[in-house]
Amino acid sequence: MELTSKILMRKWREFWLSKNHKEIKGASLIPSDNSVLFTTAGMQPLIPYLMGEAHPLGKRLFDIQPCLRTNDIDEVGDNRHHTMFFMLGNWSVGDYFKKEAISWSWEYLTDPKWLGIDPIRLAVTVFEGDEKVARDEVSAELWQKCGMPKERIYFCPKGDNWWEIGGGVGPCGPDTEIFYDTGKPACCETCGPQCDCGKWVEIWNNVFMEYNVPSAGAQLEKLPQQNVDTGMGLERIECVLNGYDSTFRDDCFKKPIEILQNLSGKTFDFANEYGKYFCIISDHIRASVFLLGDVQPTTPSNVGQGYILRRLIRRAVNCARKLGIEPKMLTQVADAYIQYYKEDFENFAKVEKFILDELTAEVEKFERAIEGGIKEFNSIASKLNSGDTIDGKTAFRLFDTFGFPLDLTLDLAEERGILVDKIGFEEAFKQHQQKSRDNSGAMFKGGVAEAQSEEEKINLRRLHSATHLMLASLRKIVGDTVEQRGSNITPERLRYDFTCDHKLSAEELKAVEDMVNEQIARDLPITFEEMSIDDARASGAIGIFDSKYGEVVKVYTMGDFSKEICGGPHAERTGELGHFRIQKEESSSSGVRRIKAVLE
Repeated sequence: MELTSKILMRKWREFWLSKNHKEIKGASLIPSDNSVLFTTAGMQPLIPYLMGEAHPLGKRLFDIQPCLRTNDIDEVGDNRHHTMFFMLGNWSVGDYFKKEAISWSWEYLTDPKWLGIDPIRLAVTVFEGDEKVARDEVSAELWQKCGMPKERIYFCPKGDNWWEIGGGVGPCGPDTEIFYDTGKPACCETCGPQCDCGKWVEIWNNVFMEYNVPSAGAQLEKLPQQNVDTGMGLERIECVLNGYDSTFRDDCFKKPIEILQNLSGKTFDFANEYGKYFCIISDHIRASVFLLGDVQPTTPSNVGQGYILRRLIRRAVNCARKLGIEPKMLTQVADAYIQYYKEDFENFAKVEKFILDELTAEVEKFERAIEGGIKEFNSIASKLNSGDTIDGKTAFRLFDTFGFPLDLTLDLAEERGILVDKIGFEEAFKQHQQKSRDNSGAMFKGGVAEAQSEEEKINLRRLHSATHLMLASLRKIVGDTVEQRGSNITPERLRYDFTCDHKLSAEELKAVEDMVNEQIARDLPITFEEMSIDDARASGAIGIFDSKYGEVVKVYTMGDFSKEICGGPHAERTGELGHFRIQKEESSSSGVRRIKAVLE
């Protein structure tokens, strides 16, 4: 019997419920603390609880979390890389530790009631230790007690078996990783999980999170509690258990790929040149559907999350052209994903039309941009003679500004007998990627756990509190149709996106500014209560991102002025905030405005 993703999700729920765990809803793809562009792992929303704060649902938790990682965008096209994927996770937040985590992992993987994997196909790695943390003999002994032969337990260095947040600041600890033998021949006598030959595939990671790095350059210290944080990729485990040659054979991709085959008249096969285009389109359109259909939707733009969404859609369009598919037909692929997932993600049913309309609009916008790119190319080429070369920076500018793919530049150049500096293009592209990574890494300063100093942490709390006052003021002055659509906070300023059908006048902005400062002057207490979503609604709290925070939410109240569902950090009183000043108001996307403001 084929183990579909829906069957695997059901088994995951049943297993952890049988171990007295509580399910937490998958968080939004847009992190509440703006620490990174997207939610890249299931543990991100749980950092406060891993650090010692009590979780409202208890100490044993599990979830099924959509994740999105931008570092793999350019890798998508082979048989296994994805940008958007599902992570199955379970946690002990100061409860059980290595003994239970390892024995339950073994049970879930090998018991016929659950996944029923033949133990002979499994191997594990554990931390070999370093000058700061001892060799993890405890985990190795526990695996042996489960039935794992000693020769299939591998000790590996920190680079392989130590988990930490990007940037190296925050909770961390040694891990033990579980690998599946695909049956491929060994590459050498010492072939094992540490090899990249493809024989062994990592399927699960158990992190024993008992340490913390409080700030950049600080020494490792013990957390107030021992935690377990695990992660299993749903697409990968489905592929492995069914013996597929690619995760793109998983059931969630079958209908979209069937549509692409019908539209193109070509067959999805890794043996031909078209296989990678099927993968790129399938992955990127699925990721786009989840970003557009999120409870905090992302729309295409030239910055931040919107830039990534735009890039995904445009890359899918370029691949559609290579398959001979009209780009506007990609909405059929998007709709297939909506229909597949809307039973599990109820928001999809509410915003189905919005997803398809936004995708259509971006495809049409890109079509117009390509026309502009052709004009720009012709202008560049008109100044060159046959045999001349378009330098790499110029070729990259065509790509970055107009979305003009390099192969299109090469085709047009070849028609004119002109060369293109491909090496220069790649260098410019790598510089762009590094800049994007640096910018993404810098966003970690938006989260309190990642702030580099106590002053930064205080500023983040003040600015986060100010967004509540600003939203309440906007709703009183502009109207109660105003709702949050995005927030990015650094220690220096806040950036806030909200629904509004017009550019705010100078009078409206001044009124908002004055109202916020009035509440600051009142020195209102800032308090919070934990309650169910239904009770939060009944109390008059605002907030449209219910599934972002789980079944039990925090409701922050600022005197008699603001009551809002939120999971972020706050000051204790409004009087701590200082003077609020709006720096800029501008359009973010259709029907969404953006305010940038500071506290002085």
